[in-house]
Amino acid sequence: MLGVEKVALNIQQMLFEFLGGLGIFLFGIKSMGDGLQNSAGDRLRGILDKFTTNPLMGVIAGIFVTVIIQSSSATTVITVGLVSAGFMTLRQAIGVIMGANIGTTITAFIIGINVGEYSLPIIALGAIFLFFFKKGKRLTYLGQILFGFGALFYGLELMSNGMKPLRTLETFHELTVELSANPFLGVFVGTLFTLIVQSSSATIGILQSMYAESLVNLDAALPVLFGDNIGTTITAVLASIGTTVAAKRAAATHVLFNVFGTALFLIFLAPFTLLIRSLQALLNLSPEMSIAFAHGIFNTTNTILLLPFVSVLAFIVTKLIPGKDTMWSYQPKHLNPIFIEQSPTIALGQAKEEVLNMGEMAILGLEETKNFIDLKQMKYANNLYQIETAINHLDQTITEYLIKLSSASLSVKKSEEHIILLDTVRNIERIGDHCENMIELIEFQMINKVTMTDAAKNDLDEMYDLTISIVKEAMSALKQNNKDTARQVIERETMIDVMEQQFRKQHILRLTEGVCTPKAGVIFIDIINNLERIADHAVNIADAVLGEHN
Repeated sequence: MLGVEKVALNIQQMLFEFLGGLGIFLFGIKSMGDGLQNSAGDRLRGILDKFTTNPLMGVIAGIFVTVIIQSSSATTVITVGLVSAGFMTLRQAIGVIMGANIGTTITAFIIGINVGEYSLPIIALGAIFLFFFKKGKRLTYLGQILFGFGALFYGLELMSNGMKPLRTLETFHELTVELSANPFLGVFVGTLFTLIVQSSSATIGILQSMYAESLVNLDAALPVLFGDNIGTTITAVLASIGTTVAAKRAAATHVLFNVFGTALFLIFLAPFTLLIRSLQALLNLSPEMSIAFAHGIFNTTNTILLLPFVSVLAFIVTKLIPGKDTMWSYQPKHLNPIFIEQSPTIALGQAKEEVLNMGEMAILGLEETKNFIDLKQMKYANNLYQIETAINHLDQTITEYLIKLSSASLSVKKSEEHIILLDTVRNIERIGDHCENMIELIEFQMINKVTMTDAAKNDLDEMYDLTISIVKEAMSALKQNNKDTARQVIERETMIDVMEQQFRKQHILRLTEGVCTPKAGVIFIDIINNLERIADHAVNIADAVLGEHN
């Protein structure tokens, strides 16, 4: 009985050390990544957005961002989001995904340094910077990096200690032999484990520890390493659910890239294993560093081989995931900075085209919001969120362009048009914000299962249709510089004001009679308030056309 209890106690200790070490390791990776990201500033999304003009630049951007945030999954998720929002094409995304796979190997090389015996002093030093130097942000970020760095190695030490007793288990030896004899089993084990843990850095770190403790040999470790790379793709797949077809294709590319690499390296497993053994002997590599080199060679070779075939990959995933993508391109089409210096008048015309394009998006956002109010289908909410992101992006881009243009020589008439465009950009951006407010109100309604009366729905339909009509007329007045249409917008907006007051009174009457619930009432009042504000912004655009700036 004592022997059984001792075995049970050992198993408990093994599990506690392994799972606790895994938790500390993952926290360390996150802390180090957060510290590096904060040090770099919140510009990583912008790097992916701007510096991906071709697949090769995409690879470089993907490597850089992944090294900073210490997570290829996070880089890929950001990339999927950018593709979904229309800021990045599929071909650009493929380059970034390849770069992310190379960038994530840095973590394995860090682990290969193996400074585990100094992990606790490093954690202590990081804690000192975190808790005693709160005024200096840079020192705080340094504390995050050091604390995460130390926690990473301390977690590995705990996991390694937890796995040591496995040497004595005959069953584990049999599994190792089976993994060595059957590479496909190793790939499956690596894929499954990474699917569960959701971090290839963690699973590769565990593999490095197991190899260092002689729990697995190199023949068994390499197929597991390949499987780890396949398993990490699940994060991008999950991120693409419910997004655009282009985003799904980007996630599929990530899967295809790693599956292709695994298949290729399995075919040449024997020479690859011999290569790693040769490097191990030649460079006197530690076991951890040997796995890091194998990981780096795997992803770098895979990228070099597939980079010339980005178009082929894009074609394959397009065939695998058919369908017409509903994605809109949100990058500015007309803002050429050369015209600011060479021809300010043309530059102003270009800016107006972009403002009109922004206005079309706002109208589209209004229509998607109306669809969500009527049908309660999340695809319309997701579309609006993408449109709102695009509107915010264009707001910043157009405003910066117009500010640069303000220093150029413009006639009095063109200067007035310049002011009109600046005012209009601000008003369109606010229309997008109000659409987002209404989406959030309907999401609240759906979550809390709040129902509205038919009378309230009819009131909303009537007011919404008039609001969309007014916004369309305001943008038409701007496009044609039509003062009559602008005056018509102002006249019709008074109908919105009357409607809002009338519908409020009717709502209060429904509440008094107990026909409407208080929650439904709050949602109703907030929606008509947002509609009234949208109409006000349409009037501001009309006023700008008439020369009556706010």
